[in-house]
Order: sequence, then structure tokens, then C-alpha cells
Amino acid sequence: MPEDRSSDQSPAAAPPAGQVAPALDDTDRAIVAELRRDGRLSVRALAERVHISRATAYSRLQRLHRDQVITGYAAQVDPDKLGLATAAYVSVSIEQGSWREVLDALEALPGVERVALVGAEFDMLVEVRARDNHELRDVVLGRIQGVPGVRATRTWLIFEEWER
Repeated sequence: MPEDRSSDQSPAAAPPAGQVAPALDDTDRAIVAELRRDGRLSVRALAERVHISRATAYSRLQRLHRDQVITGYAAQVDPDKLGLATAAYVSVSIEQGSWREVLDALEALPGVERVALVGAEFDMLVEVRARDNHELRDVVLGRIQGVPGVRATRTWLIFEEWER
């Protein structure tokens, strides 16, 4: 499994079970919010936006990295311009006790953008991107349904998306 599952999407994700979340104040939250808006900000620009000194911004940024509140940075891209014009959410029902193996297999599949373990009438929600409906069909019906431990899938096409 990769170490960094969601570097730019969820910098304040909950810590692993049994680990206490670091205490964050309003300044820490403001730093994280600014970096989520623009991960390429210099420390100087970040300090100006959050209204703190550069030294304070630098030390807080180091602590946020050390405490793994900020886990990485990534480029945000336009899927259409990458040739991935078709997107869908796929719910996946799995055999009891197989979630780790299914998760590993799904993460390795081309076209799978995200996998979430959920508490619902299904077990996982998978975001898939493909060039067209034919490729989406092959990913869902051929690859996802072919993963050992997968019992059933249901697909919802995404017509339009908005990000904060």
C-alpha cells in the first residue's frame, strides 16, 4: 500500500487508530486552508496571508509536516485535458474479511483514482476515470468485478464535478 494516499486532498485526515490527533489552533487551520488553496505558496506569502511572521510560519509548517497533518503536495489537473472525460463512482460489496486484499487490488488498477472504505449498504466506494464509456465498462466489469473478494458493484456516472 502506498504511504501517501491523499496528499493534497485531505491534509488534516484523522490519525491511525490509537494515535492522538495533534492539537491545531486557528493559525494552524488557516495555514492548512491557504496551502490547500495554493500548495505552491512561499513561506513569505503564506505568512502574509495568515498574518504571522515568516519565522512563525516556517516553524509551524515544520511542525505540521512532522506531525503528518500535511502529508504532501500534488498538482491538481483537469481530467478532461488528460483525456479522461468519463468518470464514475462505483460501489463495491465485498466478502466479509477481505477488505485489505480488495483494497490493495483496487489501488493497483488503472483508472482507479480513489478508494474509500465506507459504512453503508456496500463496503467500498471507488472513483474511476476513463477515456470513454467503453474503457469505463472494461474497468468496472472486467477488472473491478474480477478482483477476488468482490461480490457486487453498482456504478453511478459523474456528469459534472465541483471542488472547493
